[in-house]
Amino acid sequence: MRWLAFDIGGANLKIADGQGYAVSVAFPLWKEPGRLTEKLRQAIEQAPPSDQIAVTMTGELADCFATKQEGVTFIVEAVQAAADARGLKVYINTGVLVGPEIVLRNPLLGAATNWHALASYAGRYVREGTTLLIDAGSTTCDIIPIEHGGPATDAIDDLQRLLRGQLLYTGVERSPVCAILQTVRYRNAECPIAQEWFATMQDVYLVLGDLLPDDENQNTADGKAATIDAARTRLARYLSASASQFTLADARTMAEQAAEQQQKMLARSIRSVVEQLREPPSTVVVSGVGEFLVRRALERLDYTGDCFSLGTQLGLHVSRVAPAHALAVLASESSLSGARHDGGL
Repeated sequence: MRWLAFDIGGANLKIADGQGYAVSVAFPLWKEPGRLTEKLRQAIEQAPPSDQIAVTMTGELADCFATKQEGVTFIVEAVQAAADARGLKVYINTGVLVGPEIVLRNPLLGAATNWHALASYAGRYVREGTTLLIDAGSTTCDIIPIEHGGPATDAIDDLQRLLRGQLLYTGVERSPVCAILQTVRYRNAECPIAQEWFATMQDVYLVLGDLLPDDENQNTADGKAATIDAARTRLARYLSASASQFTLADARTMAEQAAEQQQKMLARSIRSVVEQLREPPSTVVVSGVGEFLVRRALERLDYTGDCFSLGTQLGLHVSRVAPAHALAVLASESSLSGARHDGGL
């Protein structure tokens, strides 16, 4: 069987085959839900040949849906339509792949399960002791305890994970800067910033050099290119400043403050999760486009244990879509082993 896995979010479609093919496609589901099947079909056509589709999701939370149940149902039905004659399995919160009819009967089984798939996969790299998986993405950070090669938490939905500190709703691209800062140092003064979606953390990390400029990427707050100069312009709007009033040096000063604050936020969440463990983690597995953020947060915590990078192991392009890659591998292994997919449901 040749598997293709989708991790369907509210802003991006992440696709992988578990063999090295891995892409992230910007798609604002909340704006254009009616185009989801079309975008999925395009992704399938552009990917290596497949006869089986596996899916996990977080896009059910998009505000185009009245409820999460409605969102899961919509997404599963869109994938069914796009899959055509291919087989389809959905990863659910008990860690098994099931037929779509099971999730359509009980949609919350399939809501926000990508973290579980990633933790189930990442556990193979560290079999001994207590481990933390920290996946820093464009929108969120997952902090997942792993024991005996799999996720070690009884928090199965995002509300429970938020309450435990295992989900932090901040990321290195989509989070608005005004969600991170309320004031900034501007030259010799402390200046409050506008509470508006003028710039995101992508702009911060473009200015700091942690993310690479991309003239073709217009998934920004103002729809302009993801370049350093355009990022400076977007950051300047927070101070109602003109270009002459906000130099690249000013932009860097603001960016450094925002980056430091986001590091502190992540470090606090990591500390909170660690305090709930029976013993400190001996290994941290890091993944996602924001691996650099995780490493800096760990430095703040004076972490001295092992740090295993999925970006180094698999390549940064695969690490960016790590849950989709994980799902494709798990689906393929499950097929080869002859394991049941329905979980007995």
